[in-house]
Amino acid sequence: MDLKEIQNLIKFVAKSGATEVKLEMNDVKITIKTVEDHAKGETTYIQQMPQMVPQGGALPPVTKNTEIQEDTKPPVEAKNSKYITVNSPIIGTFYRKSSPDTPSFVEVGDSIKDGDVLCIIEAMKLFNEIESEITGKIVKVLVDDATPVEFDQPLFLVDPS
Repeated sequence: MDLKEIQNLIKFVAKSGATEVKLEMNDVKITIKTVEDHAKGETTYIQQMPQMVPQGGALPPVTKNTEIQEDTKPPVEAKNSKYITVNSPIIGTFYRKSSPDTPSFVEVGDSIKDGDVLCIIEAMKLFNEIESEITGKIVKVLVDDATPVEFDQPLFLVDPS
């Protein structure tokens, strides 16, 4: 199961209203629990990654839990309705450039078109180029370089005009 399928599963569970879903396939076990706090309106997802055991079995299994909390703040595009928000498609570390000695992929004021690389998000030691799906001009970079980002977190504001 790849990252995109897991993200789609999380979205589906959140929209369905289910409180808990468990999925076991081969060596992957995923448990997604949603807990709604009516006072705050938060949903918490817990993803359980596969357990890794060395061949000799000398070390105990390793389990990694990742928690994602949805923010209840209004989306950025509500404040700047003429702008389009480019959101993170995955969880990981946001990088504005491919290496420390190269220029950023995009700067404020740069014109972009569909397919242009905007940034890189590192997830599980894989560097994923995030491409633009719109044409416009970068108005604001909403995330600092080399910082963690969550799924669907706003990264850039783009003026489509």
